[in-house]
Amino acid sequence: MKFELDEMHQSVRDTAREFARKQVAPFARGWDEKERFPIEIVPKLAELGFLGIRIPAEYGGSGLDTLANAIIIEEIARADGSLALTLAAHNGLGSSHLMTFGNDALKNRYLPRLARGEILGSWALTEPGSGSDAAGMSTRAERRGDAWILNGTKMFITNASVGGVCVVLAVTSPEKKQHGITAFAVDVGTTGFRASKHLEKLGCRSSDTVELTLEDVTLADEQRIGKIDHGFIDTLQILDRGRVSIGAMALGLGEGALEAAIRYSKERKQFGKAIADYQAIQWMIADSRTELDAARFLVWRAAVKADTGERYSREASMAKLYASEASSRACSRALQVHGGYGYTREFPVERHLRDTKLCEIGEGTSEVQRMVISRHVLRE
Repeated sequence: MKFELDEMHQSVRDTAREFARKQVAPFARGWDEKERFPIEIVPKLAELGFLGIRIPAEYGGSGLDTLANAIIIEEIARADGSLALTLAAHNGLGSSHLMTFGNDALKNRYLPRLARGEILGSWALTEPGSGSDAAGMSTRAERRGDAWILNGTKMFITNASVGGVCVVLAVTSPEKKQHGITAFAVDVGTTGFRASKHLEKLGCRSSDTVELTLEDVTLADEQRIGKIDHGFIDTLQILDRGRVSIGAMALGLGEGALEAAIRYSKERKQFGKAIADYQAIQWMIADSRTELDAARFLVWRAAVKADTGERYSREASMAKLYASEASSRACSRALQVHGGYGYTREFPVERHLRDTKLCEIGEGTSEVQRMVISRHVLRE
C-alpha cells in the first residue's frame, strides 16, 4: 500500500499548483465579485492539457488517469472553486460521457475540439422539478423518422452558455421511468436550444450556471449517445467518476482555507503574541489538518479503484460525502480564525466557504451519498 504519489503524479501536481498560484489566485476574487466567467483562461488550460485530462492521446488529449484528474482539480480549487467546477464539469461530465459511450463518429467530431479548448463540454441531467429523482424527469425526446425532437427545461447546468456541446438526458420511453432515458449531444447554437436564465449563486459565482430551454430541438439519430433507453444506466457510471472530481474540488477548497488560516494565525497578534500560540486556534487547525488528510486518502482510493477497473461506486460516494463535509468544517474554522476580517471580502476564506457548500449539493447531495453508501454496505 502506497501513500505517496509517483513521479508522474507529482509532476502533474506541481504543474497545476504553479499554474493556480500564478494564473488563477491573483484574479479569483475579481472574477467572483463580477460574477464573470474568465473565458480568457480557457486557452491556457488547454495548453497545459487540462481540458483533455482523460481524453486519449489519439484524440489530442493528455491520456492521464482519474487520480491525475483529481490532483489537478484539487490544486485549481485551492485558488478558485469556480474554475475547478468548470474543469470538473468539462472533463468529468460532458467530455467523459462522450468519451465513454459515444460512437467513433461522435468521438472524432467532439473529443479533439474539447481537448484543444475550442469548445467546452456541459452535461444536462437536473431539471427544475427533478434533481436526485431521475424518474421525475420531464424533458422528452420523441422519435420522428430518422430524427429526434427534444422539448423540456434543464436547471443548474454548468458551462452550458459558454460551452460548445451539451450532453442532454431526455425521456424516450416514459413508461420505463428512469430506465427509459437516452443521452444526446446537442451543439450550442442549435435552433431551439438556449440558455434561458443565468443563475445568481451563493458561491462558485464565476462559473457559468444556467437554466436551459429546449423547444423542438431537432437532432439526427447520429447525435444519440449510447443505446436508446440506456442513458440513466450510463449516467450512474459518469456520476461515480464525477463524484471523485467533486470530492477533489472540496478537498482543494478546504486546503486553500486551511493554508490561509495557518498564515493568518502566525501573523495576527493578540494579547502580545501570535494567535497561533493559543490552544483554541491550534485545535481548530489540528482538526482541519486531520480531516483533510483523511479526505485526501478517500478521494485517492476512489480514483485508484476507478483506474484499476474495480467497482468504486461506494468509494466515490464516501469520498464526496466526507471531503465535502470536512471541507465545509475546515472553511468555517478558517473564517473563525480570521475573526471579523474573515467575514469580509478582503481575505479569501469567505469565498472558499461559499464555494465549498456546493460540494455538499452538486452531483448528488450528502443525503443521496449516504443512501448509496448504506445500500452497498447492507448488501455486503
